[in-house]
Amino acid sequence: MMEEDGRLKNKDRGRKTEDRRLKKVTFTLSFILVLLFSCQNVKKPEKPENLIPKEKMVNILSDLYISNAARNVNNKRIIKAGIQLDSLIYTKFEIDSLQFVESNAFYSSNLKVYGEMLTQVQEKLKFLQKEKDSLYKIAKREDSIQKAKTDSLNESVSKN
Repeated sequence: MMEEDGRLKNKDRGRKTEDRRLKKVTFTLSFILVLLFSCQNVKKPEKPENLIPKEKMVNILSDLYISNAARNVNNKRIIKAGIQLDSLIYTKFEIDSLQFVESNAFYSSNLKVYGEMLTQVQEKLKFLQKEKDSLYKIAKREDSIQKAKTDSLNESVSKN
């Protein structure tokens, strides 16, 4: 009886080992098939006839990032006012949405070029942030000077 139990346990171990091997082989074959079928010939977009120049595209992308930030801060006010930020940008740069989409697809198909453009966008946004901060400091200083003048004038009037 014990000998028979031992043989059954060995058979179970053998089956489990075979099952594991079969699962590994099935997984490996499935993985290889997925890789083979997922590999495809991806065509890069052709250069559009009305391609937006890189510098202009950097300016457009910068404005689009700013408008997206504005949407995240005050989307309800923008919607309530009926402002279409993308349309404003297209009008500002005298382009249409199709021209932008085609140009963006063309540039983004070359990661090196697009990466350089996004670096320029980032530098421009940092510059604009510094400019805004310095203007804010100037305005704050002018407010404090104006307040000091008003306080000084109020003191002279109250003394007289």
